[in-house]
Amino acid sequence: MAGAFDHLKETYFQECAELLDSAYVQLAALEDASADDETIHAVFRAIHSIKGGGGAFGYDRMVGFAHGLETLLDLLRDGRVAFGRELGALLVRATDALSDLVAADRTGQPVAAGFEDALLAELAQAALAGQSAASPAPAAAPPAPPVAPQAPATAYRIHFVPHADLFASANEPLLLIRALKRLGTASVTADLTRLPKLESMDPEHACIGWTIELVTDAQRSDIEEIFDFVTDHCDLTIDAAASCEPHQAAAISRADHAANGHGAQAAAAPAGSGADRSRAPARGAMSGERRAEAPAVAQTVRVDVEKVDRLVNLVGELVINQAMLIQLGSLLPPDTCAGLIGGLETLSQHLRELQEGVMAIRTQPVKSVFSRMPRLVRELSAQLGKEARLFITGEGTEIDKTVIELLADPLTHLLRNALDHGIERPDERVAAGKPAEGSIHLSAEHRSGRIVIEVSDDGRGIDRERVLARARARGLLAADAQPGEEEIDKLIFLPGFSTVDVVSNVSGRGVGMDVVRRNVQALGGRISLQSRAGAGSRFVLSLPLTLAILDGMIVAVGAESYIVPLANIVESLRPKRSDIHAVAGCGDVVAIRGQYIPLVHLANYFDVPDAENDAARGIVVVVEHERAGHVGLVVDELVGQQQVVVKSLEANYGAVPGIGGATILGNGRVALILDVAGLHGGATAGRRAEARCPSAADATTSAIQ
Repeated sequence: MAGAFDHLKETYFQECAELLDSAYVQLAALEDASADDETIHAVFRAIHSIKGGGGAFGYDRMVGFAHGLETLLDLLRDGRVAFGRELGALLVRATDALSDLVAADRTGQPVAAGFEDALLAELAQAALAGQSAASPAPAAAPPAPPVAPQAPATAYRIHFVPHADLFASANEPLLLIRALKRLGTASVTADLTRLPKLESMDPEHACIGWTIELVTDAQRSDIEEIFDFVTDHCDLTIDAAASCEPHQAAAISRADHAANGHGAQAAAAPAGSGADRSRAPARGAMSGERRAEAPAVAQTVRVDVEKVDRLVNLVGELVINQAMLIQLGSLLPPDTCAGLIGGLETLSQHLRELQEGVMAIRTQPVKSVFSRMPRLVRELSAQLGKEARLFITGEGTEIDKTVIELLADPLTHLLRNALDHGIERPDERVAAGKPAEGSIHLSAEHRSGRIVIEVSDDGRGIDRERVLARARARGLLAADAQPGEEEIDKLIFLPGFSTVDVVSNVSGRGVGMDVVRRNVQALGGRISLQSRAGAGSRFVLSLPLTLAILDGMIVAVGAESYIVPLANIVESLRPKRSDIHAVAGCGDVVAIRGQYIPLVHLANYFDVPDAENDAARGIVVVVEHERAGHVGLVVDELVGQQQVVVKSLEANYGAVPGIGGATILGNGRVALILDVAGLHGGATAGRRAEARCPSAADATTSAIQ
């Protein structure tokens, strides 16, 4: 039983994470003035859901705080509190605190005593101040606009009798009644028949029932939705009295109320009586009616990541076996084994659909990581005495879950770097002619078969003279070296490098940017930097969409086989000798339709013997690089296109420049997967002849298998 209960708790905390992410998104929309009434309702529902689940598990401290936040949100959505920038900031801080309390209950490590007291007082004060401000002296009413025809309304009689344990589930009848009043005209009568004598009253038990006469043009499902969280903790009936014009329905409501006298007292039976319970429809029946009226909602199933990873690995092995079968099938006579060859082709098609389906399960939006960053920016800005605002775009971009989980640390370091080193203090920004509040942009998009994440700011940019002086002082650069701007910028990624004179709890130890580069490279990605003095910096992370399977083109270089990711390939051709030109210090380029493209001879780069070095006799595969445009790879021949399973070369063997991973081909041999960015770096360094990499295929065969 304990195991099942733990599973329910874990499910609840997963839902809390999703609800908090949703609340942050809606609060950001409120701050940007791009929201409507439904946005406030969405925040309220998220907080109410967290509170309701927390009450079921006995997380009293978290429930109490959520209740204080919920009360202010309820006044806000009723229009009795006006939204402003200060209130928005308070709601965000309160949501941060609620997130901390949820995390404390999840880990079993409670936050410090009194952690939330000050915020609870601020929430209560905001509620009181907001209500006072929202109740000005009555003014002359403006001329009434023309009355538009109203849709027919319905008069409902709602009997709501809470069970004694209603408060323990973190629900409150007053909030439910307020929600009903927002649907139309409501007349409320209390049923006091279950109210005990004062000396025997338990303040934690609900003992008052209610009868609500509601006239509304809303659907019955809208009324039922209000009671979604309490249907297991009350006796509830919802009866439609009549369907008529609004003034007629109101008259019916008043007549029914007068005829029943104390209405609720006559209708509600003592607790536990069968008469009252017999009137309450079953929860399943209510749900059935709601499904008939409301559009269908997509069904979801929670699955452990380990199970999905195992499924992905199995599909990867199937891809390898399928490639081997096709390799063997190509050796058979087509006229005698037509059925077998046709079956293999059908198998390939079904396997591709299976792989695409499995990878779709594994992907998720980067929002799960991006949503954590606004809080980091807010808290660090306050700590550093700076003003900064984070703008996020592309949070719906989907990427492999494994990649997402490893993105948090690099993005955290980049944002801390932007705030500490990039964004200036408000007085410095004003003196430089900038707004006092700095801007940081975080974006994600799909580009050339990869995901590109950018972190940019409008701060001071990189002080290259300071970086160069610090690198020479630490012996990271020769005293007489004169590197270019790009080489100077790359120095900040060196281990132990920092331009900060005093170490603080934010920066100064020289580990942040080094961690960023290593983590990005471990994901099979790369990071680039652009900076302008006084105008800010821009970091670009280019990452694979998935770490599991990709479509590639097999190319032959001598006796070796390499894989070029298909998403990077633009075209392939055999150039004329007259189109190939040598550029001093930069190697060869090829002229294609008026454009000069640098060439990378893979035979020279990887020191492959007996390979074709003449681009005019080989084949040039033109690949795309997001920063440098196009690069031409000189190979012996194109072997064919194949779906390959990516194996980590760095984890199983070691890092090889120009190589992003490895795979097993259908013939059982290992082929290396090329990293276009790494190859381009070698090309721009004059073919890097002094740092040629030996072929690693034979050395890694046993490690990968």
